[in-house]
Order: sequence, then C-alpha cells, then structure tokens
Amino acid sequence: MALSSSDIEVLKTAKAYLEHPGLAAKISMVVGAPIEKSVALLPQKWRLLVNEAARRSIEKAFDVALWTLGHGKPGPPSNWWHKFAVGTTGAAGGAFGWTAFAIELPVSTTIMLRSIADIARSEGEDLGTADSKLQCLQVLALGGRSSSDDAADTGYFAARTAMAKAVSDAAAHLARRGLTDKGAPAIVRLITQIAARFSLVVSEKAAAQAVPVVGAFGGAIINTLFIDHFQDMARGHFIVRRLERLHDPEEVRRIYERC
Repeated sequence: MALSSSDIEVLKTAKAYLEHPGLAAKISMVVGAPIEKSVALLPQKWRLLVNEAARRSIEKAFDVALWTLGHGKPGPPSNWWHKFAVGTTGAAGGAFGWTAFAIELPVSTTIMLRSIADIARSEGEDLGTADSKLQCLQVLALGGRSSSDDAADTGYFAARTAMAKAVSDAAAHLARRGLTDKGAPAIVRLITQIAARFSLVVSEKAAAQAVPVVGAFGGAIINTLFIDHFQDMARGHFIVRRLERLHDPEEVRRIYERC
C-alpha cells in the first residue's frame, strides 16, 4: 500500500525530529557558548569520566529495558512528567558539579528510557517483545546531526544500519537464552555500540555543565533539553517504524530521504 499524503506529512515531521538540530545547538542557545567547541576542551580525565558514566548508564538502561518495559498501559506519553523528573536530577547535578555527574547520569538515562518507552507504546510498539525493548534502547544511540555533519552517512538511516546487526543479534540471543547470560558477546557488542554513540551526546551535556555559571538552575535546564532531545529522537524513530509496519520499509526510506 502506497503512503498517503497524510503519511508523507507525518514522515516529514519524523525527519524534522531526527535530523535537526542536535543537542549541542539547543544547549548553545541557552548557555551562550558554542558547546561543540567546548567538548574539545574537556580535560582528558573528564572525557574518561564521561565515557565511563555513559557506559554504566547504558548497562543500567539495558537492565531496565529487559525487566520493566512493557508493563504500562497504552496511551499518550507522559512527556512533561518525565521532563520534570529529569530536570530535578539535573538541578542536583548542577548544584554539586562534577562530583555528582556519575551518579546523576544513570538516573537521568533510566528516566529517559521510560519516556522513550512511553512514546514507543503510543506509536503502536509491542513492548512485550525483545526487539521493541531494544529499539527503545537504540534511541539513545540516535544523537541527531551536529553542525559539522554534511555527509549522507551521518543521518538517521545510516545510524540504524550501523546498529542493525548488533540489535538483531542481541534480540536473537535474548529469544534463545533470556536474561541468563548478559555477558554474551552479542549483548556486550550492543551495549558497547550504543554507549559509544550515547557518549558523544553526553559529552555535550557534560561540557555545558562544566560552564561555571550553570549551577542548579542551569543544570535543570540542560537536563530538560537533554531529555527533550531524546524524546524528539524517539518520536521520530517510532513514527518511522510505525509507517514501516504499514508500508514497504524501502519505500518509507526512499520518501524519507526525498523529503
């Protein structure tokens, strides 16, 4: 069945969510500094802290995805409640600075994952399946474009293609073995790939929080932008997946790229 004009309009909306703009651009407008440049100035020890915090957050989110997603009832997503919760954790992180970053990020990421699942459910995903749960987790690897991106291989479908085998292998492993072996190569590979991509966006958040004047209020705003960004990624991603369930996925991709 061909995409209707209303389907195409919805797909245009999804592309707007997924391709423009990245988190750095949104934060830069708030803190008044070019965050992408600030990321490059982070000390090496801070970079290591960010990468480790990102990985631990993904490991925690993986557990949340497998154990708790799918228990809610279908309905409109509670975006504002989740934003409030993440904003609150950001206020705490902003008040205590870098000492609280490694504690705050896993909490914020877990709340974000619940919000992503809420959005997925509202777009018709069956969160009782391993694939849908892993698709929620994959959203954390969809960081959107930065201002320096100009090649086709940095877009949404390129990111999905790069992650496809890892997601498929992990879903197949879970179908065979369940939760008995989280150290299996398929699971480790998926977590590693998502964490590597997620850490790029986390670095932008960290650079913004490193600005001395941010404090608790700024930390709350930055965290609100952080979850708002991934809510946009989730909305776009699951709109595309809903259309792919109704139409030929290749046709959906062709029209998406033509929009």
